[in-house]
Amino acid sequence: MKPLDPGTPAPHIPDVAFNGGPRVLFFYKVTCPTCQMAAPVAERLALAHPEKLVGVVQDPPERADAFSQEYRTTFPSVTDVEPYDVSNAYGVRVVPTLFVIEREKVVDVVESWDRDGWNRVSAYLGAATGVPSAAVSTEGDGLPPFRPG
Repeated sequence: MKPLDPGTPAPHIPDVAFNGGPRVLFFYKVTCPTCQMAAPVAERLALAHPEKLVGVVQDPPERADAFSQEYRTTFPSVTDVEPYDVSNAYGVRVVPTLFVIEREKVVDVVESWDRDGWNRVSAYLGAATGVPSAAVSTEGDGLPPFRPG
């Protein structure tokens, strides 16, 4: 399995409206150390671009709520529990994975923690929405340039 390629139609996710986009889907699992590390960055991305980021958590709602409290995230999340229908539809093979969706098509995919990729997503959102966008992670912020999921 591999993630959907840019240009591919985005599969429907219950309770998530794309409304033309752009939207960022943040696939994560609460027990994943890389997801835990990336959660504050996802929150920065969500705060910089309100209503553009939606989490897709591979855990039940009560675990997702505990994660949100522990990592102080405010972005909305939908659950995708076994058999992981949504994750499979998107071809998610590692978490975290970001998908940028616009006009109901995949525009970009970033697997794992990849500083350049996450900053690329932030820049894309800024350009697409006209909202000034800064890098969500920079050298010296304590995060590595890359960490596999």
